[in-house]
Amino acid sequence: MAPSFANLADDPDFDSDEEIDFSDLRAQHEVRMEQGLDTFVVVDGLPVVPEESKGKLVKFLLKKLTAAGQTREDTVFMPVNDSTGKTEGFAFVEYENSEQAIQAIKLLHGTPLDKRHTIAVNKITDVERYGREGRIDENYHAPEIEQFTEKEHLRWWLGEPGSRDQIVMHRGDNVGVFWNRRKEALENVVDRLGWTERFVAWSPLGTFLATTHRRGVQLWGGPSWGRLLRFPHPLCDLIDFSPGENYICTWSFKPIEVEEDDPILTLDEEGKNYIIWSVVTGKPLRSFSTHDLPGPSVDENGQPVKKRIPWPAFKWSSDDKYVARMLEGQSISVYELPKMNLLDRSTIKIEGIRDFEWAPAAPQREAVKTYEQLLSYWAPEMGANPARVSLMSIPSKENSHVLIRSKVVRTRNLFNVTDARLHWQSNASYLCVKVDRHSKSKKPLNTNLEIFRVREKGVPVEVVDSIKDFCINFAWEPKGDRFVIITTPELISTSAVPPKTSVSFFCPEKIKGSGVGNFKLIRTIDKKSSNGIYWSPKGRHVLVGTIASAQGSDLDFWDLDFEGEKPEDSKDLTANLQLVASSDHYGVTEVDWDSTGRYVITSGSILRQQIEHGYHIYDFSGQLMRDEHVEKLKQMLWRPRPPTLLSKDQQKQVRKNLREYSKDFEEEDRIADDKEKWEIVEHRRRLLSEWLAFRSQETEELKAERVDMGLPEELEEVVPPGEDGEPAKVVEEIVEEIVDETEEIIS
Repeated sequence: MAPSFANLADDPDFDSDEEIDFSDLRAQHEVRMEQGLDTFVVVDGLPVVPEESKGKLVKFLLKKLTAAGQTREDTVFMPVNDSTGKTEGFAFVEYENSEQAIQAIKLLHGTPLDKRHTIAVNKITDVERYGREGRIDENYHAPEIEQFTEKEHLRWWLGEPGSRDQIVMHRGDNVGVFWNRRKEALENVVDRLGWTERFVAWSPLGTFLATTHRRGVQLWGGPSWGRLLRFPHPLCDLIDFSPGENYICTWSFKPIEVEEDDPILTLDEEGKNYIIWSVVTGKPLRSFSTHDLPGPSVDENGQPVKKRIPWPAFKWSSDDKYVARMLEGQSISVYELPKMNLLDRSTIKIEGIRDFEWAPAAPQREAVKTYEQLLSYWAPEMGANPARVSLMSIPSKENSHVLIRSKVVRTRNLFNVTDARLHWQSNASYLCVKVDRHSKSKKPLNTNLEIFRVREKGVPVEVVDSIKDFCINFAWEPKGDRFVIITTPELISTSAVPPKTSVSFFCPEKIKGSGVGNFKLIRTIDKKSSNGIYWSPKGRHVLVGTIASAQGSDLDFWDLDFEGEKPEDSKDLTANLQLVASSDHYGVTEVDWDSTGRYVITSGSILRQQIEHGYHIYDFSGQLMRDEHVEKLKQMLWRPRPPTLLSKDQQKQVRKNLREYSKDFEEEDRIADDKEKWEIVEHRRRLLSEWLAFRSQETEELKAERVDMGLPEELEEVVPPGEDGEPAKVVEEIVEEIVDETEEIIS
């Protein structure tokens, strides 16, 4: 007989009125809505169509939905109104997993379905949660329109009458912004205690000043230096702006912990290290975790190995349309901004990849009339395959439905490569690959330079193989075609004293026509200790010095277009090299040129050393303008300037007439050098201005009084009669006086 409740024996110890605790079972088996429905999204903003057209609409919608993940026609539920026989304008869509649902929200939310409909994609759990909490009012209320208030001009400093530049100085716990006044003391604009907790940074165009704090990053600007934006990335360690200031990347070593009611961060950022933010909206676009770095995690003694995080990990294209990230040894992921969609919907597989760089400007390759961005990368030798450097083209996606858009346009195979570095010229006219080579027995040999001429047909490669030592530093002339290298006979010194270095200058040789000749050595300066190369942003002038070194602190200022007599051995070269000045700044750790190329700051920072904190300001010719000791100096940075609005023709006209303009500038400099005289001139100008204003006011009042009295506005000139009764004559007499006379004999 089968057991049943009817024939169970009575249990004297059982109390039917006793409440049984099922909380442990409920907690174990209860299905939470967020866990059961996190694969569903709600798609709103769809066209309202008759029921017979519903199938066509679903198929059309699937073309969009499948871009984010796997879904089918039978997993798309589109309700139909029974009274009207038409769809309701929204649909429920189920994906295979929650990751695909989240990707659909990021990829499709706010995208146009056609010319008249823009879809909104949200989690179904969000809709239910907000509705359950009563956050959505069923009745429509017209939004309150705030009264318009004019905002401050964020580039106000560009209108400074003297065209002076600003400097931010971080010393101790204070951060201040100052005007540069040549030889005079810096003029304070704003100075605040505790403005930052770690460091400060200018945005690339100088619009924002970024400060870092435990709770995130803040951007400041405008004449009042108010807070403009806040990016709440807790314990942020590093930041990097895009070239156009439209985006910012933040990174923290510690994974992000999102608080329960955080108004900006969501669970998508939980446990991540990187966040890509929109500077326009102040909201995160996408977050990422730090890649596991290659190599052993412990050394031979079992101690953990410290690995250096590559920075910037995300690199921007020159026009802010793409951002890319490398997984070392495997691939590059290119994302389209601002949607942060993966280009071609997949990563670009590159076996063994070590490094990559975007071209810093539009490349403008010959015979290429359409938009493109160039990306360069290199990979070492693997087995029988040689090392290689490649240029990859990333064309525009506009008016293109082809899925694969990136392609390699040039590859250069290299052999016996120890290491390589990619150096783009600022106009993307050249790419120099600095290649350190070794022998077959892996013994280090020397450095070669492989220079890609990007704008010439077929992208030819010129090899500079005359270097006998190892190149430890390389720098292109901004907007030019000359470069400087520093070499040393030993990469790793076996002695306590580092080996001497040599500084070499290169430029193209002259050729007929408009082309650029082969690169030739101008001169090599031996027996130096130099390790840093700092070009003026305008080119021509370069500072070569010994920076952050115990071996010296010498600074050499070079002019590559010296207006003196050209040596005989440089007649066929496009440069006239001359050392214009030498100086010494003991304890120098940082060098920074201003955007105009007029001045350069050398500073000693407490972040790098414990003594000799202060700065020097030099002009482009190496003349010391100011020397000041600053206690606990941490940072000193020039404020960048945006690109000029003048056309190329207008810039040529300015250069052509520069001698005429320079007369006014020299007069201003002469007055500025004499502070007392400058104050007298300003006082006289103020008195003259007040007198002219007073005279104008009195003249207007006099005219008004004459009109009221019926008299003409202007006074008629009355000439008194002469002694003979005839009208007197007014005679003008010009007297010429010779003040000085010199005699010059012209042969």
